[in-house]
Amino acid sequence: MTRPFLLVGLTGSIATGKSTVSTMFKALGCVILDADLLAREVVAPGEPALAQIVEEFGRDVLLPDGSLDRKKLGAVVFGDAARRKRLEEITHPAIRDRFLRHLADLEARGFEGLVFWDAPVMIETGGHEAMEKLVVVATDEATQVARLRARDGIDAEDAARKIGSQMPVADKAKLADYVIDNTGDRAATEARVREVHAALLRDLAARG
Repeated sequence: MTRPFLLVGLTGSIATGKSTVSTMFKALGCVILDADLLAREVVAPGEPALAQIVEEFGRDVLLPDGSLDRKKLGAVVFGDAARRKRLEEITHPAIRDRFLRHLADLEARGFEGLVFWDAPVMIETGGHEAMEKLVVVATDEATQVARLRARDGIDAEDAARKIGSQMPVADKAKLADYVIDNTGDRAATEARVREVHAALLRDLAARG
């Protein structure tokens, strides 16, 4: 059975302004399911995934209050593909289960609008293939570098290196149903968000 809502993937690259666009869609009445937020929820104290992480990586990855020391865990898995893969084997199914529970809840409530799955590495993991539509937030690289330098206080070389470590946003844009260019000012981005929002509602209506 077709869901009553349209499931839309929302992604971009570092410093393209995906969070800004996500907030704009939320203001238009869309439901936003945030992958980063779900990733934090599944490793909260008392969650089964946290117990598995401690079993796998030791109690050293916990803070004194029993919550996950994300920075320390990141240092443990950084540069070690096997350990990072093991971490993903613990967290990804938990995130997916929580995501599906949210969808089931929206379906049970009869929500008939737009539901966005907001995830930074959606295309890299193949998650975009499960979406009905895909929206990519893009900017030119010069804007990315400038925003990243301002945000993180790093030099141009470090910013370019961070951007270069990711899949190019231009390649992501080629896979999109809709691209939101966030290079200009806020008003221009808001206008484009409203255009895409209207187009997605037409897509939902056309689906019947």
